[in-house]
Amino acid sequence: MKKVSLIFGVLFLTMFSVNAQEISENAIGLRFNKGDGLGADISYQKKMTGNNRLEVNVGLRDEFSSFKGTGLYQWVWNLEDKFNWYAGFGAGYDSGYSALFGAGVIGIEYNFNTPILISLDYRPEIGITGNYDGLGSSFALAIRYQF
Repeated sequence: MKKVSLIFGVLFLTMFSVNAQEISENAIGLRFNKGDGLGADISYQKKMTGNNRLEVNVGLRDEFSSFKGTGLYQWVWNLEDKFNWYAGFGAGYDSGYSALFGAGVIGIEYNFNTPILISLDYRPEIGITGNYDGLGSSFALAIRYQF
């Protein structure tokens, strides 16, 4: 049993010690999803330390009568040369439901030789307060300019 625990411990530490590709200090762009309003959020990413970043998304919903904002803390790991994968968690507010929600994210991204970053992610959300019932989720494609 001790050997199994040791092996899993070493694998776990190895997974988190893999060097991430250098992520940009800032990135801004659009995150396209199946929203009820514009269908796109303005998305901003800010590098925190090493392979961590903060992502903030704001978009219009419900035929432009409400907005939804989400903040996520993410960890970024290198898959191959210009491919990264990332995962994180955070929270947000939806004014249409007057609700707070918890959110997670997992995705992949490709960093072009130009300052363009493209990503595909899955974001599950669960209501905490208000009329945001159950579990919601979305897949999205994002295109960002890095600076």
